[in-house]
Amino acid sequence: MKKQPFNPLSTPKFTIFGDNCRMGSYILFIRVEKKLNISFGRFQKGTPVLVEAGEYLYLGSALGNRPSAAPLAARLLRHASRSGMLRAHRIRRPMAKRFKEAGLVDAVPRKIPSKHIHWHADCLLDRLEAEITGVVAIRSPLRLEEALSLALGLHPGTRPLAPRLGAQDAKSGTHLLRLTDRAAVETMLMEKITDLSALLPT
Repeated sequence: MKKQPFNPLSTPKFTIFGDNCRMGSYILFIRVEKKLNISFGRFQKGTPVLVEAGEYLYLGSALGNRPSAAPLAARLLRHASRSGMLRAHRIRRPMAKRFKEAGLVDAVPRKIPSKHIHWHADCLLDRLEAEITGVVAIRSPLRLEEALSLALGLHPGTRPLAPRLGAQDAKSGTHLLRLTDRAAVETMLMEKITDLSALLPT
């Protein structure tokens, strides 16, 4: 198997690493416009978490081995939707266009599927005061969340919103983080993801 190239294809809001793979890991950059108190489902027994206005990051993955599936695009488009009659995130339409151009999905239905709150991130992303501002998609069959979570947790430009928040499927770490230095974190991520390309099967 030929190693997938990890040269990023960038647009103002999207960076896509890799090729010929429709599963992978991802990072969402999120801006919160005003202070919120949010209950993240059963996390901390439903006790609301204070979310200050500012920049945040969410780390996740969407892996699946069905040849016809497009789990990475489907998960990211779901994140960019909201429940009920709430409007989708502004990034959703250009996201769908970019993913189709990159071969991450064959077609995107015009009608946005109904969304139900499930992941911790849904509780934040469903709020109109929160908006996805950028996406990093890593096309790889490998589970890269743990390595990325560790690197993000150690970086001085991040701090956890609450310990273990957003890491429902992980054994450790926190996947929803406050950014105090977005530029430095983005630089670190580009370097870390490029280094992780060496782990891809050949």
